[in-house]
Amino acid sequence: MQVSVIKTGNSKGIRFRKILLEKYNIKDKVILILEKGHIIIKPLTTPRKGWDESFKEMNDNADDKLLIDDVFENETMEEWN
Repeated sequence: MQVSVIKTGNSKGIRFRKILLEKYNIKDKVILILEKGHIIIKPLTTPRKGWDESFKEMNDNADDKLLIDDVFENETMEEWN
């Protein structure tokens, strides 16, 4: 795909079509990877964003119980010694 480099203030930039922004989930920031003469643009993702608040809320609600025991009844730890 060919795009034009446009002047934006004292800098230059490129514009992405709305369909590309939606398809690749590009919001306000991207990651630029400079690699062997190429510029790779990747969407900035934060997959674990908000987990700390969710875990605290689960703990406050006593909803953070283990679903599977750490050690099964027929499991021995001897092999790890």
